[in-house]
Amino acid sequence: MGNSPENNLKRCRWCGDDPLYVAYHDKEWGRPVADDRTLFEFLILEGAQAGLSWITILRKREAYRKAFKGFVPEEVAKFGEEDIERLLTDPGIVRNRLKINSAVKNAALFLEVQKQFGSFREYVLSFFDGEVPVVNDIPDCWSGPCRDAVSDAMSKDMKKRGFKFCGTKICYSFLQATGFIDDHENHCALKKK
Repeated sequence: MGNSPENNLKRCRWCGDDPLYVAYHDKEWGRPVADDRTLFEFLILEGAQAGLSWITILRKREAYRKAFKGFVPEEVAKFGEEDIERLLTDPGIVRNRLKINSAVKNAALFLEVQKQFGSFREYVLSFFDGEVPVVNDIPDCWSGPCRDAVSDAMSKDMKKRGFKFCGTKICYSFLQATGFIDDHENHCALKKK
């Protein structure tokens, strides 16, 4: 599997041979996301990943989906102290009070953004001047950017609105994962040509 010779698909080197990483790379990462529920899921997971590896979060993703009611923002926004205490004892997720509290607060803010812009996707698109996805020149996974002017502006605006765990690097990772930015390596078969 992965980047082995018997599998001729050329991939970004960061996914290696881990089947979970390869499946994520091939089926999700960098593919345009149109629905707000999935955008909310990535927003929460990217925040949970802060200080950790992405594979750690991928391995916990199903537990997150269960713990956060399928990432339906309307449901998460209703979480109270009892829900937060329950989540703090859930071994399937990252049990960090700040990250859990931010997920609940961010859900309420996410809904406010939806009301203002019509959808969270429209909000994200408001930070781009031109065509989406932005396709970057990525010779290898070690030379790509970890932030840009769009992620800087998005992060600044989100912080102003009260969002937590939305620094520019988290925003950039979110934009990559959800297909607003194509940072597949140039040799990757999934790179937009």
